[in-house]
Amino acid sequence: MGVEYPGEMDFYLWLAKPDVGIITNIFPTHTEFLGDIGGVFEEKVKLVSSLSKEGKAVLNSGDKMLKSLSNKLAAEIIWFSPDIDPIIQNAKTAKVLAKSFGISDGRIKQGLATYKKPVHRLTIINHKSGAMILDDSYNSNPWAALSTLEYFNKIAEGKKIAVLGDMLELGNYDEDAHRELGRSVANAGFETVIGVGKSSRFLIDEINLHSKNTKTYLLDGVDGTIPIVKRELGKNVSVLVKGSRSIHLDKLIDSLQ
Repeated sequence: MGVEYPGEMDFYLWLAKPDVGIITNIFPTHTEFLGDIGGVFEEKVKLVSSLSKEGKAVLNSGDKMLKSLSNKLAAEIIWFSPDIDPIIQNAKTAKVLAKSFGISDGRIKQGLATYKKPVHRLTIINHKSGAMILDDSYNSNPWAALSTLEYFNKIAEGKKIAVLGDMLELGNYDEDAHRELGRSVANAGFETVIGVGKSSRFLIDEINLHSKNTKTYLLDGVDGTIPIVKRELGKNVSVLVKGSRSIHLDKLIDSLQ
């Protein structure tokens, strides 16, 4: 149940009354409407607070705010461990929940082996030019962007290029979030960074301030990214693409296929 506004979870819980609730994380997303991370927590936690004593609450053991729910819920709490790769983390979540229902390890393994990731989510593309493209263009928020950056840095080889779109609906946290990401990118050794959107100017400012060797571009929309990225592609090149869905960076990915 994805929430953006205060009270939205109440509506969803009126529509459906689950026996199991899973909360994967508490991050500063949609803070334009929810105010701050405390507001995110307050809204999300309604999901598991609504569960009866026969229910199951599946929670991330690496999230301090979720850990504060220990011994405070009527439902049984099942903890799963975090992972930098959200696909692996979600697999861990599914596994601990399945085991709690008595599903065998063999069936769990078979189910995970046949799972197909959604498009534009941490998808590695081995481009015909020889470049590696990490397509995570489906959506973005401050934690997800930093997490994807860390994951990319572990798998990237050679010349690194990033196309980073605005992270939307952050309200008062907008400038700080983009500047924080910019500082992290500046320290990651990128040769070229393309910022797309109005708020990306804060990201580009930080990169220009902290990394004199990084070539930067600031663009209004995705169309201008296509010729820049195309001329950079080649062997020993790694490209990161990440941004909120409304920035339409998936259009860049499609143009490169």
